[in-house]
Parts: sequence; structure tokens; C-alpha cells
Amino acid sequence: MIRVVIVDDDPMVRTGLRLILGGGSGVEIVGEAGDGREALGVIRDLRPAVVLMDIRMPGQDGLVTTEALLSWPEPPRILVLTAFDADDMVLRALRLGAAGFLLKDTPPARMIEAVRAVAAGEPVLSPSVTHQVIAAATGGHERGREEARQELARLTEREREVAIEVARGRSNTEIAERLYMSTATVKANVTRIFAKLGTDNRVQVAMKVRDAGFV
Repeated sequence: MIRVVIVDDDPMVRTGLRLILGGGSGVEIVGEAGDGREALGVIRDLRPAVVLMDIRMPGQDGLVTTEALLSWPEPPRILVLTAFDADDMVLRALRLGAAGFLLKDTPPARMIEAVRAVAAGEPVLSPSVTHQVIAAATGGHERGREEARQELARLTEREREVAIEVARGRSNTEIAERLYMSTATVKANVTRIFAKLGTDNRVQVAMKVRDAGFV
């Protein structure tokens, strides 16, 4: 069972997430908190594998709480939930090391899949958030298409196919299904893509792919 703590200031959201994730999905909701300060104590006591973190909360918000959690020796994986379009808060959370982002209206099956993925160490970005983060990160300024294509030319054909699927916001499992590869092979390709492109995360890969005009 994947131990999960829900952090959100809205009791109705917490109840909804409990219903979505608690129905025999291999996920156990072990605790919840209504704000960041309360969350730190709950998480310290319960030691969940994954924390579903609301990015906007009164008092101590999800950003401050995420930064505090990720300073711990063995931090949980943080999956940030947002009801809003991507903005500077989402970008800041990405830089802090959040494992992924989902919109709060993500379908239940996708929500469960995302929790499983981040628990397994796989970053997750919902496709809509991916596109919004890319747009915000580029600030509306296009890189040279030729420059971006030269960077992507460092990749093998298979690695380029994987990079394009990453840019579409797909998880390693989804990429494996679409490209008829094992998940382990996809992970190996993603690692090589990071190294060849000099990137640290999937959003940076997606930005390069978009600038090259491949999505």
C-alpha cells in the first residue's frame, strides 16, 4: 500500500480525494491536514510515501511547506495539486523539487496512476499543466527553432520519439504503451535524454521539443 497524506485547506476537496484514492486502489490515506504548518507535524508523525499538496493555502502555503519537506533527510514525494492555470508558483514548486503536478479536476483513474507513479520515483505532469508551464517558462519568447533542432539532433531517433511523448505530458508508463517499449527502457531513454540535452527535468525537455516545432 502507498501511504498518502492529503494537504488542502478545503475539507470538501480532502473528502473527494479520500473517496477517489481510498477505494482499493493500492493507496492508503493515512492522514490529512488543512494548512502547511499542520501538515509538517502530520507528515513527520506518519511518514507517508506521497503527499498531495495544495499549492495555495492561507497561512503557510504549499510552496513553503514543500520547501520545508524537501529539506528533510528522507522526504516524501510531493505531488502538487492546483485548481488554477500554471503560474510562477507552479514554476517555483518545480524548481524546489516537487515530483509532479495535477489539476484538481484530473479524472480519478489518472489521479490514482499519478500517485503510483510518483511513489515509484517517476515525475508526473498533467498534459494541460505541462503546456502551461512551458508557456510560462518561456515568457512568450521563442528560442531559435534551428538551435533547438540542433540540440535534439544529439538524440537517437528512439530518444527523440520519447522526448516528444514527454513534451506531450505522458508518463513513462504511457510512453511505454504508445511506443511498445518496457517502462525500464523508457526510463533509460529519459535518463540519456537529460544527459544529452543538459536538462534536469521533463519540463525542460518539453520546452526544447516545443521550440524545435515537434509538438
